[in-house]
Formats: sequence, C-alpha cells, structure tokens
Amino acid sequence: MTPDQIKGIQESFAKVAPISDEAAALFYGRLFEIAPSVAPLFRGDMREQGRKLMATLAIVVNGLSNLETILPAASALAKRHVAYGVTAGDYGPVGEALLWTLERGLGAQWTAELAAAWAAAYGVLSEFMIDEAYGRTAAAE
Repeated sequence: MTPDQIKGIQESFAKVAPISDEAAALFYGRLFEIAPSVAPLFRGDMREQGRKLMATLAIVVNGLSNLETILPAASALAKRHVAYGVTAGDYGPVGEALLWTLERGLGAQWTAELAAAWAAAYGVLSEFMIDEAYGRTAAAE
C-alpha cells in the first residue's frame, strides 16, 4: 500500500465512523446475505458485535502507517476466530461485505481508487491472518 492509499483509507474511515452502528448493521446484513453459512457463528448481541467490529477496524485503519504495530493483535484475532468456527474461506465474503458497506456508507465519495486501496489493505491483512491461523497453504487458496 502506498502512503496515498493509506491516507485515503484513513480519511474515508473517519467519514464512516460517525455512522458506525448503521455501518456495522449494513455489514452484517450483507455478510449474512452473501454467506448465510456464517450467520450461526454469531450468537451474541449483534449491536455489541458491530461495536467490536468498528473498534477493531479503527485500530487497524489507524495502524496502517505502521503495520508491524497491529500484526500481533491481528494474529491473536485470527487464531481466536478459528475457535469460533471461522474458516479460511470465510475471509472472502467478509472482504466483499466490507467493501460493499463502505461503498454504501461513502456514497459518491467512494471511488475506484479508494475501492482499490481498501481491497489492497484487506488483502494484506486477511492473507496475514489466514496464514497465522491456518498456515501458508490456506492463505494461497
């Protein structure tokens, strides 16, 4: 990721943060629509789950300039997700739902360049998390 991509991600997330409850609801609604098999993995209060999602995204987005600072937490999160029943294949729909949500949240401010930046960031992080949780062969699939 380039410094300009990181800046764009951070600036766009700052615009979505004020509507974080709505964004989280959009995200999970879309995720369960495109990947209904993951819905049973979520058993608790979805509003609280949405708050955790947005808080985690804020940490990741703010740490993109210094990726090494967030990788240990991303590794631990990936390993916890294995225990919840998350598979390496679940990361694809999550990324799709995230980009869809950001597009809806940002409206006309969502550009092809911004979409590419977010996709790159998600790709780097999800590949790292899959590798940490399942090993290199799963990350390559």
